Amino acid sequence: MQRTDLTAGKVSVQQQLTTILNETFAPTFLEVKDESHLHAGHAGARPGGESHFRIVLVSRAFEGETRVARQRAVNGALSQLLAGPIHALAMKTATPEEWEKQASSA
Repeated sequence: MQRTDLTAGKVSVQQQLTTILNETFAPTFLEVKDESHLHAGHAGARPGGESHFRIVLVSRAFEGETRVARQRAVNGALSQLLAGPIHALAMKTATPEEWEKQASSA
């Protein structure tokens, strides 16, 4: 799979994150929240924000995978961003079936 070149032009970190996750995992649901404002003044916080993110990623790619394997896959896909502008990433990963079950029990 050929990944979109996100280095050409000014693309926000949040948009880069969204693009990579969409291209890598073809999610049925994806939520990407920039929570940098909650960490202003703390270690790793950048003046312009876009350093702390929370994602919810639902994908068939996670079927049969453990929670740790899923997180490793996400971290691998985002390795360049995690080595650069992203200081912290919180994530919830699920298969579509797990997500549906969770939604129906809420």
